[in-house]
Amino acid sequence: MLSIFTNSAAMSSTNSMNRATGALNVAMERLGTGKRINSAADDAAGLQIATRLQGQTNGMGVAMNNINKATAMMQTAEGAFDEVNNILFRMKDLATQAADDTNNADDRKSLQGEFDALNAELNNIMSNTSYGSEQLLSAVSGAVSGTVDGKLGKEMQFQIGASSKETLKVNLSSELGSVVMALSGLTSASAISTNAASANAMLTSITGALDKVGGIRSALGANINRLGHTAANLANMRDNTQLNLGAIQDADFAAEASQMSRQNMLTQSSQAMLKQANQMGSMVLGMLG
Repeated sequence: MLSIFTNSAAMSSTNSMNRATGALNVAMERLGTGKRINSAADDAAGLQIATRLQGQTNGMGVAMNNINKATAMMQTAEGAFDEVNNILFRMKDLATQAADDTNNADDRKSLQGEFDALNAELNNIMSNTSYGSEQLLSAVSGAVSGTVDGKLGKEMQFQIGASSKETLKVNLSSELGSVVMALSGLTSASAISTNAASANAMLTSITGALDKVGGIRSALGANINRLGHTAANLANMRDNTQLNLGAIQDADFAAEASQMSRQNMLTQSSQAMLKQANQMGSMVLGMLG
């Protein structure tokens, strides 16, 4: 039916063009951003899931940085104890030499001088080893049994995951206290210079100190190794979570490019049909002439 007031063909072409234009805009937006979900209207449920997964991957990324920093801190402490070991080895050599009566008083005095210098350096390492300007270990001079300062003298908590349950607590206060007390037993003013017997007794004290240092180094190494495994597992979890996130929110470029081409052709076709429909009014006027 030809009508002046109602042009059904024009209305149909306009609706078709509007739908095609809307779909074309969506395809172009997805190709422009690389994301399938650019607003909640695109996929409400998918957006909620993607937001949760994004928060999880962000948290795991920060946790991996935490693990790296915790590892570096404990490696700093372990490196300091490695040097303490080296000093104790030299002190044991000096005590072994002084325990032999082929030495005279002057010889033992010279050995005691180096022994005292090494003791001073032990206290320096224990007092000044720090990480991020914070003291890690505990001073030897003036130490009281059971009392230690420094970061390793308290329980430490490391956040090793994105949830509140993923924490690692490390308490080395007992091991550090044992090391401090063992080292404080080496500070006698005449440890190896009195006679062969006193130097021989110092060998036992040094051996005990080496055992205590080995104990805390073993504990540090165990936790460093654990953090390494934690980091590897966290990296695997993060990679797979990101893959899942990409499957939800990433745009399929091939599909979107095909959709854009299709909707672009539909838009042009609708425009052409709308032009033809708008010419139907002139046909009505022609019938009146």
